[in-house]
Amino acid sequence: MKNRIRVERAELKMTQQQLAEAIGVSRQTVNAIETGRFVPSSILILKIARVFRKPVESIFELEDND
Repeated sequence: MKNRIRVERAELKMTQQQLAEAIGVSRQTVNAIETGRFVPSSILILKIARVFRKPVESIFELEDND
């Protein structure tokens, strides 16, 4: 699964720590999601979309092998 979390954070000048606090996870979890090492749960995906005020589909994208 690809994502635009790093880009979205940059647009808001938000750190990984700030996003982590907003969605209730560790900074390491945010880093793992951004780099594709961790696939977040549906609830976490919805929380991230809410923080960025964007639809899930504009932040996350399934790849052919997903």
